[in-house]
Amino acid sequence: MTTTTDKLDEEDFLRQADPYRRELLAHCYRMLGSVHDAEDLVQETYLRAWRSYHGFEGRSSLRTWLHRIATRACLTALESRGRRPMPTGLGAPSSSPRDSLVEQPEVPWLEPIPDAMIGADHADPAAIVTNRASVRLALIAALQHLPPRQRAVLILRDVLQWRAAEVAEVLDTTTTAVNSILQRARAQLDQLTPREDDIVEPVDADQRELLDRYVSAFENMDIAAIVELFTADAVWEMPPFAGWYQGPEDIGELIARHCPCDGPGGMRLVPTEANGQPAFGLYMRAEDGTYRPFNLPVLTLGPTGVTHVSCFFDLRLFATFGLPESLPAEPRPVAG
Repeated sequence: MTTTTDKLDEEDFLRQADPYRRELLAHCYRMLGSVHDAEDLVQETYLRAWRSYHGFEGRSSLRTWLHRIATRACLTALESRGRRPMPTGLGAPSSSPRDSLVEQPEVPWLEPIPDAMIGADHADPAAIVTNRASVRLALIAALQHLPPRQRAVLILRDVLQWRAAEVAEVLDTTTTAVNSILQRARAQLDQLTPREDDIVEPVDADQRELLDRYVSAFENMDIAAIVELFTADAVWEMPPFAGWYQGPEDIGELIARHCPCDGPGGMRLVPTEANGQPAFGLYMRAEDGTYRPFNLPVLTLGPTGVTHVSCFFDLRLFATFGLPESLPAEPRPVAG
């Protein structure tokens, strides 16, 4: 039976804990690589925290206490789950666009996360840059290569800026062990992630113009214009398809050969933001003229063009990103 005191305690807990929900989601996402799994683990975190709230003595901040619970919940979950890769992380060389596409739906692929869900779109400018850097797809994909405890140590120390002693308490180990784990994790991550200098924010006129060209090239199904968007070593990947493609010409040929677009006007792109990067909901024209969800490309921009596109074909993501279920048909020009 719920008493008035229990209800007041619950209201007090939610009032104090709810402001941390978005940063806990970002934390769980960094650990798990899945927005849907992260949402489940945040719920688990709040349930565990509520059950233990009477014993919270304030020896640490509520924020630290919640992150401690979330980290332990994620580590428990990861005991029964493998890493979430991207196609480039499977170890195979780049594919030929002339090959058949090989779909692997059984692989638990990495997922993107909307900026709006983790506060990467509303903070002050300095915090935005820091938050975006800590959730970029390349970093999240690289974190998946680390064992779970290394992943936790690196996130707690380098993203959340915890002291080694605080991390040691969470992992039930020593400060010396934490520092050793962190050194190994940093060394491996340095080999896997691009330098921040190679990534540019889509804030200046040149980058906005590049994104406008990207939309125009795809909506017009203009392969030559698509090829011009990419840098010489650009990468294109699209889970759940296992192949990945490198170089503008191969990317252009891949799209020309395999994209089911029926010609100019066959695609519509709706802008959004994922992992601190520009992204789009891409819709394909159906037989009745309406536009249906097709995939969700997330772009990495460099100083001279698009350096990486990750297209996600999990259509559940459209609802996660708050994108429309469909777009209305557009009138086709009448022949004179």
